[in-house]
Amino acid sequence: MAAAAAAAALAAADPPPAIPQAAGAAGPTARRDFYWLRSFLAGGIAGCCAKTTVAPLDRVKVLLQAHNHHYKHLGVFSTLRAVPQKEGYLGLYKGNGAMMIRIFPYGAIQFMAFEHYKTFITTKLGISGHVHRLMAGSMAGMTAVICTYPLDMVRVRLAFQVKGEHTYTGIIHAFKTIYAKEGGFLGFYRGLMPTILGMAPYAGVSFFTFGTLKSVGLSHAPTLLGRPSSDNPNVLVLKTHINLLCGGVAGAIAQTISYPFDVTRRRMQLGTVLPEFEKCLTMRETMKYVYGHHGIRRGLYRGLSLNYIRCIPSQAVAFTTYELMKQFFHLN
Repeated sequence: MAAAAAAAALAAADPPPAIPQAAGAAGPTARRDFYWLRSFLAGGIAGCCAKTTVAPLDRVKVLLQAHNHHYKHLGVFSTLRAVPQKEGYLGLYKGNGAMMIRIFPYGAIQFMAFEHYKTFITTKLGISGHVHRLMAGSMAGMTAVICTYPLDMVRVRLAFQVKGEHTYTGIIHAFKTIYAKEGGFLGFYRGLMPTILGMAPYAGVSFFTFGTLKSVGLSHAPTLLGRPSSDNPNVLVLKTHINLLCGGVAGAIAQTISYPFDVTRRRMQLGTVLPEFEKCLTMRETMKYVYGHHGIRRGLYRGLSLNYIRCIPSQAVAFTTYELMKQFFHLN
């Protein structure tokens, strides 16, 4: 969900500057479409760089959440050391290719859906402020998850594999195998319900916390925490390091609340790969099994410390890259 936190923070930022109207009937539409294309590329590149930076931590999180028998007796840092010894350093990046394919459409869909839902909630329902941001962010996050869920499923399957015990040879083979052996198209949506239930509070709390910290900071200490926006001097925005800090705090709080759903989702996504597959067919059964066999700290919250460790570098790379891409694609 780190990608969701970065995308949520970006989507919560001020809207893009208005596109100057060009002469001719097709001018405004063409320029508007081109702006979205550049925004799509900027967000996609930023997301890919951020996720690649924390890919080793993502791989370890999947291994710990699902209690892979090769590493189940280890902790976070000992697993980080053990994976390169057993599978080589590239083993830390298993499943990252599928993640890269997912991040591009995920970021684009979430950003566009957020703008659409924000307008709809304001104009049709008359809701604004933090509640407006919370609702739009939750709905946008869920929309993006539903559209890109099969790619996340395949990424988790590839990340869970250990050298010498490969069920899937690559992304395409994983898609074909899951489709053929696990119920066709519906097989790609195992674990969707806990994902949706976890995404709603996760995205909502992320937007709410980030927006609250931003407004409180700028109203009480504008000179210390803020600076004029580079594309509009009349607008005050948070300084980069303060922005990163607020995003990290928002992500940490949101992840703590929704993490049990994330653990449940991972185990359901792995499906037949796990020996206890038949005991974890539904969300309720999976949560009951994890709690009954591993408890809260070593079960429902196993690997949570990784999310806290991932927050700062993931947000830093996402925001830094995005700012560079905005300049490169002339988005300011």
